[in-house]
Amino acid sequence: MTDNGDGIPEPRLVARLADLAGESVPVAPPGPEAAPVTAAAPAVSEPRPDAEPGDDAAAARREFARLLGEFRRTAVVVPFDDHESLWTADFNGVRWICAFSDEAALARFAVARGEAGREWAYRTVLGARLLDVMVPMLPGPGGVALDAGSADGMLFPPVAGIVPDEVAVDLGGTETGTGTGTPMGTGTGTR
Repeated sequence: MTDNGDGIPEPRLVARLADLAGESVPVAPPGPEAAPVTAAAPAVSEPRPDAEPGDDAAAARREFARLLGEFRRTAVVVPFDDHESLWTADFNGVRWICAFSDEAALARFAVARGEAGREWAYRTVLGARLLDVMVPMLPGPGGVALDAGSADGMLFPPVAGIVPDEVAVDLGGTETGTGTGTPMGTGTGTR
């Protein structure tokens, strides 16, 4: 990556996603060149009889911290809209940068929107760059939505420990930091 955050975009890929994934958009295992983010919600296990009440919450925080660290180290696919801006979705007063773990995930999103046949401009960006550089450039609170519209989607909300403190939303005394990640549902965002 050679863009230093000065607003000058690097050359990016443009593709018809239907060509990349086929019309049926099969779920294929990643190739050796890909390092997809595993953003599935942590599995819910049966409570252990000897477990302390806070053990499950601590385990969930550790799992989210692991997922956040993996996301920060991984290059993800970020589509652009018709105005050469990052594809974003506004929901409940937060602007979400839409990112995808790989081209196949973006293709599934395009198919779900009925837009697989058009050309999509996109590029790969490190998750850390999205959280640390791009989110602060958004007007108002912002975060990253990974694999929007999928059962494995994940939200990285605008809270301390995920985005820079100067753009984090004050949650009014609730616990912040690595335990605040939110698995996403299956809804699709808007531009």
